[in-house]
Amino acid sequence: MQSKDKTFYIISEDILPEPIYKTLLVKELLLKGEIKTVNEAVKIIGISRSVYYKYKDGIFPFYEATDKRIVTLSLLLDNQSGVLSSILNTIAKYGGNILTINQGIPLQGIANASVSVETIELSVDMLELINKLNEIPGVRKIEMVCKE
Repeated sequence: MQSKDKTFYIISEDILPEPIYKTLLVKELLLKGEIKTVNEAVKIIGISRSVYYKYKDGIFPFYEATDKRIVTLSLLLDNQSGVLSSILNTIAKYGGNILTINQGIPLQGIANASVSVETIELSVDMLELINKLNEIPGVRKIEMVCKE
């Protein structure tokens, strides 16, 4: 995938050099709020601050590559009134523009649904949005299945 003057690749984490992979782990600790400072995070992960700062702007989890794009979420929902409505309201609350909604007929109390969302105006990253959606009662599973 190409963006302006940079070229991006999707690669498996198991072939990343250790310093780059550990930089990603530091970023995840900081993003989740588990650790408040870079100093604490690099100490826990076992890399130097200079390694972190060298690689931090060049490594991102896949979900961050979806910024400014369209994503499709696949959902498993309990067959309860208001679950899908709560999902749509939460997406809108964080600035997502809902483009399509598809929901199948519930089987054994579980409904499959998919929602395509334009993420240009999102006020949170995709991981945080998915975490917020997972907190909604009646949501069993959410996966990001597609990005455009």
